[in-house]
Amino acid sequence: MSDPAWPDDAVEVGRIVGAWGVKGAIKVLPYSSDPKALFSSRRWFLKPAAVPRPAAPALPTLLKITGAREQGDSVVATAQEVPDRNAAEALKGALVFVARSSFPTAASDEYYWVDLIGLEVVNREGQLLGAVSDLLDTGPHSVLRIAVPNAGPDDEAERLIPFVAAYVDDVDLKARRITVDWQMDY
Repeated sequence: MSDPAWPDDAVEVGRIVGAWGVKGAIKVLPYSSDPKALFSSRRWFLKPAAVPRPAAPALPTLLKITGAREQGDSVVATAQEVPDRNAAEALKGALVFVARSSFPTAASDEYYWVDLIGLEVVNREGQLLGAVSDLLDTGPHSVLRIAVPNAGPDDEAERLIPFVAAYVDDVDLKARRITVDWQMDY
């Protein structure tokens, strides 16, 4: 990022899906079912969509949010840099980032997915099962997607471990390690 205001700990949290109303509000589709991160920060950083629209005006890098509220599955927000509906429509497709440092503090035994990705996963015997590559939301609980190290062509390239107390013994963010009750051949 050439803009010095761009945070080193920026996390993508949503996408602008269009304008809301006639006064320049924007409608954001959050990536989380609980968009706390969008409400906790008054500084949203933008990147253009993966496929920019032809003849789209220059996208502001930073939006200073003056108000935000939930509207169904979306978030409706107003920003100083968006004076009217035309300006809001021009932002459609932009990716929204906020600084990880502005996220609300998670409760005990709660974790942001972004903090779990990349952690190594070991079983109770200390055997390395892999590293968290992603998480899946299954509704009742999340599932860790574990990339298996040095998987050969005949081996499974990933493991799926439910992120529930029955299998997860410990999450140590400082040590960047998750200990699970899981065997190598599961």
